[in-house]
Amino acid sequence: MFKLISKGFLLAMLLISSSSYANDNVKQFENLEVHYIGLPSVILQPEIAKLYGIERSRYNGFVNISALDTSKANKPAKRIGISGSATNLVGQKIPLEFEQVIEGNAIYYLATIKYPNDETYRFDILINDNGKQHNLKFTQKFYTEQ
Repeated sequence: MFKLISKGFLLAMLLISSSSYANDNVKQFENLEVHYIGLPSVILQPEIAKLYGIERSRYNGFVNISALDTSKANKPAKRIGISGSATNLVGQKIPLEFEQVIEGNAIYYLATIKYPNDETYRFDILINDNGKQHNLKFTQKFYTEQ
């Protein structure tokens, strides 16, 4: 299932992706460059959050993952299969449900996650690139907005 994304959301994600913080959130798997980030849902404009069924709350966040094909000129976005989970530091595992979002040439995969204040999650994401399996692992700490 995919949804068309609004230009406002894409612009916000491009600005976030271009920040020095997000540049560290890249993993290379053969010819696949995967960008990932976890953010609080309150950064989304209300109409964008509503469009994607993301509850804007200081206790909700989302994970944004995109994949680029480095074997082609200009590294175009690539459709992938994606699934995964998040585990907190006491071992509670939460399955993630990703939605594919497409706007023009951009492809993103979004999943939401609820959290209490000061919660760290270990993300374990399985990426299927035309039969090639890759495992993306990263840690993200979420804080509630005061």
